[in-house]
Amino acid sequence: MEDFNRILFWVFSTLMLGSGALAITRAHLVNAAMFFIQVILCMAGLFLLLDAQFLALIQVLVYAGSVVVLFLFVIMLLDQREESKRVTTGGMLAGGITFASLTALLGTIVLQHAKTNPDAALPAGGSVGLRDVVRTLFTHYLLPFEMTALVLLAAMVGIVVLSRKR
Repeated sequence: MEDFNRILFWVFSTLMLGSGALAITRAHLVNAAMFFIQVILCMAGLFLLLDAQFLALIQVLVYAGSVVVLFLFVIMLLDQREESKRVTTGGMLAGGITFASLTALLGTIVLQHAKTNPDAALPAGGSVGLRDVVRTLFTHYLLPFEMTALVLLAAMVGIVVLSRKR
């Protein structure tokens, strides 16, 4: 059983990385969204391998079921012929670099916090329930959680600015 789980881990991981690369390199946005759904489903498979059925279910319901549907709805509303004429400006490049830097900073803060506070991690071994996940998230990781919300808000504002009609 251990070998089968290891094989599934590598299959899900390889598919997820490949689909992620295809999602960000596709010119047609609907194809990119479909590859993104495949990434989400592979991640749900990895959660199932970790015996985190709740997280796998939420991953599929919330992300594949609603967020990607919202992405597809927005993609269908946008005029893609206008999108193909858009030229990348220096301001857009600077905004992208700033966004990537803030995301990397957020990841660094979370990892540093996890290293300095090992007691903040979820309990090792045994059963971890939803209460344990929520308690850990809102006590030890509240600042990174709020920073993630701000990064997502900045991304939404950026999308609105980029998609407005000139």
